[in-house]
Amino acid sequence: MVDVVVVGAGFAGMYALHTFRRQGLSVQVIEAGSDVGGTWYWNRYPGARCDVPSLEYSFGFSESLEQDWSWPEVFSAQPEILKYANHIADRFDLRRDIKFNSRVVEVRYDETNNKWRLRTESGETFSAKYCVMATGCLSVPNKPELPGAEQFGGLELHTGLWPKDEPDLSGLKVGIVGTGSSGVQAIPELAKMCGELTVFQRTPVYTVPANRKAMRTAVEQEFKDNYRDIRARQQDNQGGVSNFRPVKSVPKNAGLSVEQPYRANEIKPLTPAARRSQLEQKGLGEILNFRDVYTDTEANEIANDLFRDFVREMVADPEVAERLLPKDYGLGCKRQVLDRDYYATFNRDNVTLVDVRDTPIQQITTNGVQTTSQHFDLDALIYATGFDAMTGALLKSDIHGRGDRTLNEKWQYGPQAYLGLQMEGFPNLFTVTGPGSPSVLCNMLVAIEQHVNWISEAINYVESSGLRTMEPTEAAELDWVAHVNSVAEGTMYTAPSCNSWYLGANIPNKPRIFMPYVGGYPQYRERCEAIVANAYEGFQFT
Repeated sequence: MVDVVVVGAGFAGMYALHTFRRQGLSVQVIEAGSDVGGTWYWNRYPGARCDVPSLEYSFGFSESLEQDWSWPEVFSAQPEILKYANHIADRFDLRRDIKFNSRVVEVRYDETNNKWRLRTESGETFSAKYCVMATGCLSVPNKPELPGAEQFGGLELHTGLWPKDEPDLSGLKVGIVGTGSSGVQAIPELAKMCGELTVFQRTPVYTVPANRKAMRTAVEQEFKDNYRDIRARQQDNQGGVSNFRPVKSVPKNAGLSVEQPYRANEIKPLTPAARRSQLEQKGLGEILNFRDVYTDTEANEIANDLFRDFVREMVADPEVAERLLPKDYGLGCKRQVLDRDYYATFNRDNVTLVDVRDTPIQQITTNGVQTTSQHFDLDALIYATGFDAMTGALLKSDIHGRGDRTLNEKWQYGPQAYLGLQMEGFPNLFTVTGPGSPSVLCNMLVAIEQHVNWISEAINYVESSGLRTMEPTEAAELDWVAHVNSVAEGTMYTAPSCNSWYLGANIPNKPRIFMPYVGGYPQYRERCEAIVANAYEGFQFT
């Protein structure tokens, strides 16, 4: 038995292990994979890349780590992020307390002894006073139930479960289902690797070009020289990104200053010519920096129309271009996707776009996909269909709380948690970046550090006060859920036309409720700090 058992050895689990160790607790981490990395361990598909600048998608708890690690690109790819995860595991000697190849299938609270008891697929058991679920927001791959899927005789892959040994797709006829973030990143790379690529698209996506620059030494050094200021800025930024602009490594006339971070403007007051000129000068990604796009429906539609015009110019075939245009929801509804040559890929001779809303998939056959219009012969079929986000991993863990009530029963109408950290009826069980916290709307490493630090301090409070258990009151939990939903009202995230995984809309029969906290990371952090300062307001102890 240990003091704390942590489920998951991604960045959250690794930082939790390191933090709890430092406060003198014994810790056991349980991980389903064969090594560390979490999301970046499983998502090895071609083109996988982070959408936060690498110098900021990094931990701030160790100054020596900040100074010693170097990133090859501004937005690094999966292999480099996984190297970073492995470096952290090596540097802090984490693996000795991680049990790999062990998938947790039951988490049960023993009321008599005030212990959490966990069981893995192999039957091995673990117990601890505290249980921390560091299972990630995007860790349970979603595969749609398509008729005949089990009979496909070719190579079947999922972007979220990509094999360690890269499959050889050269010369093959490949089909890919899904055009969310994973699909958008994978499609340009797959088109270069295979003989023919057929893209089965249900919902067109808004995607803008990602920064593809190699890291410049001068830029990296200036970040390293200013990391304490950058970390402080992250704490006060809506999405946990500093907006730091290096000044020594850019031309003097670039207009960038450390003291003058970028401020978003508004699209509605600009003339049509000015809007277009701004995007032509700064790139299509500039469309994301108009702040009124996310709260004003008129401004949003102006941006949508402008986006569609630019896509029409990038895609040679007008019919293909029209099929690629989102027309029934607006920018900001879903997590923004960054791409590398996504639209240009549809100009290639070996790429075919199939709109499955016009010609739905009838079934998967032994050698391909049958739509209502034709059969597509395939050697390989790839599912880029995303995840059961935010709650999937928690619900799959079969968590039983007080009175043997399961988390699945508690959440049958949607997730109910206080601050995304704890649930009433599940004493001493904590979740890292759980539903009701900024999580996926924030720089995840900033969110992870804040959550783990908060949990560490909470455990210290319980132990130093001679207490037995900690959990929220039901009233506090319900009030927080109501607040999470109220701050999302009036934004594009909850617009009637928006069906995103933020709402669980990609999972059949999943309750439709907005899960992340859209109020902003600084406001959330300040709320967490105020609750602690007020003697853990909203929590109850025994």
